[in-house]
Amino acid sequence: MTGLLSWLDDPRTDRGIRFSRPDGSWQSWSYARLAGLARARAADLLARGVAPGDVVGVVLPTGPDFVGTLFGALLAGATASPLAPPATFGDPDRYTEHVAAALTVMRPRLVVVDTASAAALSGVAARAAVPVVDVAQLSGEAAPGGAMPPTRLALLQFTSGTTGTVRGVRVPYPALEANVAAIRRWLEMTPDDPTASWLPVHHDMGLVGCLLAPIVTGADLWLLTPAEFVRRPTRFLECFGRHGARLTAMPGFGLAHVVRRVRAEQLAGLDFTHWRAIIAGAERIQPATLDSFADLLGPYGLRREALLPAYGLAEATLAVTGLPLGTGWRQVPGPDGVPVVGCGVPLAGTEVTVVDDDARPVGDGVVGEILVGGAAVTDGYAGGPTFPGARVRTGDAGFARDGELFVLGRLGDSLKVHGRTVFAEDVDALLGAALGVPPGRLASVLGLRAGTPVVVVYLEHPRPEWLPRIPGLVRPLVPQAAVHVVPTPAGSVPRTTSGKPKRRLLWRRHLTEPAPATPVNLTADRGSG
Repeated sequence: MTGLLSWLDDPRTDRGIRFSRPDGSWQSWSYARLAGLARARAADLLARGVAPGDVVGVVLPTGPDFVGTLFGALLAGATASPLAPPATFGDPDRYTEHVAAALTVMRPRLVVVDTASAAALSGVAARAAVPVVDVAQLSGEAAPGGAMPPTRLALLQFTSGTTGTVRGVRVPYPALEANVAAIRRWLEMTPDDPTASWLPVHHDMGLVGCLLAPIVTGADLWLLTPAEFVRRPTRFLECFGRHGARLTAMPGFGLAHVVRRVRAEQLAGLDFTHWRAIIAGAERIQPATLDSFADLLGPYGLRREALLPAYGLAEATLAVTGLPLGTGWRQVPGPDGVPVVGCGVPLAGTEVTVVDDDARPVGDGVVGEILVGGAAVTDGYAGGPTFPGARVRTGDAGFARDGELFVLGRLGDSLKVHGRTVFAEDVDALLGAALGVPPGRLASVLGLRAGTPVVVVYLEHPRPEWLPRIPGLVRPLVPQAAVHVVPTPAGSVPRTTSGKPKRRLLWRRHLTEPAPATPVNLTADRGSG
């Protein structure tokens, strides 16, 4: 077996995964028991005609069935392709559109679902002529014999869709194993370092960083669902302060959610002394979010150095850069004076270069596009394009300083203003700091309309006093822009599965939707610049 599957040869009986139950208890599965389930799933898939090289779609929530089916597909020699269950989407029509696009790219031999997802999948899968198999109908009995020879591709991992239609990233075994090894080396992971996570297991951060890495290490793992974390973040914190977990990862909005929902008195009796790594990635992290999280949990033993800002993307399997253990994060002024948090240094086997429009490296502190190379860079997208020379132009802007990467935001989600670039994330950071808007309730988009710079600020369930202040706050950053403030209901801003605003979708919406009957747009005075 390959390194990714080697744990199945001699799975531990004394370590495993604890899956959160709705009643507040934990369902414990040893790695030996999960290995048995994986072999049973492999036998089931082979019996249903899955052949080496086929793609198996996995539409299952966090739980033993997801782990067993994922590794069962790999043991059967297939490529596993996890997709979000419908419960993660608020809009059924949008979910149908998402799945239809994914199935077109995936072309799976079959898709394994749970009963709750079957109804949402059956229609679109039938139109794509893809068989849907309810996991409850699988036999659960392992067949004798070993694993099938693995195909080159371990995963067809779908991107979170920040810039448009989701794309399937072809993740070969060598890239996946290289990235898992780099993460383990970065965090100094051992079997005695439990992980806890609430991240969706179909997304690269939750799948590679918080599921595969702990399993390959043979460490205990505590898994909650995203909905449980949103509803009761203290249950997640108890994994560290009471049950001994030491490692985790989450986007910045997860940290902000803890700060917003957890009160100091709820932490009484918890001890975070041994919590040594909180990877913060998936979006630009605001310094105030890190400060607030550290201030809340610090009196209960959490060290500020445990917060590890990082940068990664599905096209490089997952992790690209990360702050070394114990060093402490830092912030520097960005090109517009807005503070930017450093995302650490390249992980082992990874190369990071900041380049200009002609792919030429730029100097220290100069803003350009982030280019990533190395062993963890994937094969490209299903149906093309590929990444020549194992190097991917990320479409993200940033700069390097003293060997550390500072990420600014997506190229294309920005404006050129008097020779400098202003990013939507800069506007978000400015408004968040000035108004105290939580990160999950704010999304800015920038663009040109009839040659005029435009800033559109979407605010979910805003306080009335925020609205008139916004144009004046934005004006110094984008002096000649028309600033439109759009109040929206809570949860209405479209986001990727990792929580990032779909800014290009919001921009298209701004261009095409008619103005509301009641004027809500506020236009800033034109400055001289």
